[in-house]
Amino acid sequence: MKKISTWFKRKKTKDSAKHNIGWMKWISYANPFRYLQILDWYIIKKFIGTYFYSIALIISISIVFDVNENLAKFSQYHAPLKAIVFDYYVNFVPYFANLFSPLFVFIAVIFFTSKLAGNNEIISMLAAGVSFKRLMRPYMISAAIISIMTFYLGAYIIPKGTIIRQNFETMYKNKKKNTSAENVQLQVGTGIIAYIQHYDNNMKKGYGFSLDKFENKKLVSHMTASEIQYDTISDSKYHWRARNWRIRQLRGLKETITNGVMKDTVIMMEPTDLVFSKGQQETFTSPQLKEYISKQINRGSSNVVQYEVEYHKRIATSFASFILTTIGLSLSSRKRKGGMGMYLGIGLALSFGYIMLQTVSSTFAINADTPPVLAAWIPNIIFAVVAYFCYRHAPN
Repeated sequence: MKKISTWFKRKKTKDSAKHNIGWMKWISYANPFRYLQILDWYIIKKFIGTYFYSIALIISISIVFDVNENLAKFSQYHAPLKAIVFDYYVNFVPYFANLFSPLFVFIAVIFFTSKLAGNNEIISMLAAGVSFKRLMRPYMISAAIISIMTFYLGAYIIPKGTIIRQNFETMYKNKKKNTSAENVQLQVGTGIIAYIQHYDNNMKKGYGFSLDKFENKKLVSHMTASEIQYDTISDSKYHWRARNWRIRQLRGLKETITNGVMKDTVIMMEPTDLVFSKGQQETFTSPQLKEYISKQINRGSSNVVQYEVEYHKRIATSFASFILTTIGLSLSSRKRKGGMGMYLGIGLALSFGYIMLQTVSSTFAINADTPPVLAAWIPNIIFAVVAYFCYRHAPN
């Protein structure tokens, strides 16, 4: 019996060891870092490091120029130092760093790769049997890290800071914000049309309000109020308080009229639906943008193009890192007369060309009825063609 028990124990130990070895093999195959070698880590660290260094350098220069330009206004409007630093510049830096991310990617790729090419390190790698396609691996991993970071910042973090920054600019830089609207009409539900003669966003109050309900294209209810006030302290949205209200109900030939001084009611609209300010789309996170666009389209509103462009542009810009990295690597990996200066000049020209193309395509979407998705992706499509051409002519 002892021998049998010992045999079972040994067998169990062997099976357990085999099982553990199997799991370890599976984990080692699933681990993405096993495909990275010392050279890959070296390139990734240098690429990411140069990217952040270029951000720090250029943004620092931008801040110096911005302070010089706005110092008089800050003094004129008595802006507190704490507000200047934490409300304005703390939110200024990530906004402009993300806006010019394509420029920083290009500078990082060209600066670092040109140094490698100048020292004949690229030639040595290729001569050692490393293909250009294999050389691209650490660059693409770095681009993926930057792409994820760019999208996350632009979609979730920066919009919250933009609200604070825009409020600061309104108070201390005399940037007038649109705070009122005239003759606003919108569909707030199926067959329900709201109208406000004048709306004051500072007071969150509307004047000359009416609400019409239709069933089978026939008017069944007509509500009027001299004033309507949005409830800012309510736990839920869409709460309004009507003053001096009157409701006229129509059922066939029967008509019922009720009125009163004050009435709490739920109307499916918010202050953001009534007043449109320049740059308002930048204050929405991506989920909020998606919800807002869907809501406005369901209401029959056509004033959502700039919001759609902003939503798709955030996605498209994050993919630009891959395209611009490919172009930068293909151009600067070959040792040429003129060296780094020539490559940086080409990189700056292409980067600003990309950013300008983004602005132009967005303008066409808003003013020339270009589909927002196409407008957001046009720069990527054009530069993807350039990237393919550069890749085909890269050294191998």
